[in-house]
Amino acid sequence: MATSTIIVIVVVAVVAVLIAAALTWVAVNKRKERRRAEAHDIRDRAAQQAHKVGRREALADETAAKARAAAAEADVKSAQAAGLQQQAAAHRSEAGTSRDELNQEFERADRIDPDSRTPETPPKDRETQ
Repeated sequence: MATSTIIVIVVVAVVAVLIAAALTWVAVNKRKERRRAEAHDIRDRAAQQAHKVGRREALADETAAKARAAAAEADVKSAQAAGLQQQAAAHRSEAGTSRDELNQEFERADRIDPDSRTPETPPKDRETQ
């Protein structure tokens, strides 16, 4: 084999290796670029969803605050109701005591009144007989 043939074979082999390396480098760069674009799209979609999720979280926080306020209001109303029930029981007790005193006064008046017809006093007709 002649030296020129060997040189041509070596040059062709080196060129082939360089072409293969260049093709590999291009393929790797295209793959990286494609992956970068896909990652960018995913980040964009996630950013849009993050906005929606933020609104949902804010709505949830607002609803929870309303629930706490309603619960506090219900506790206040419950305490007011308990206080009113105690007042009603006190008034009922006082009214019962007053009713007993009033009935005693009526009974006393009936005992004193000669015109009153009670089982303790005889009727008027009997007194005159």
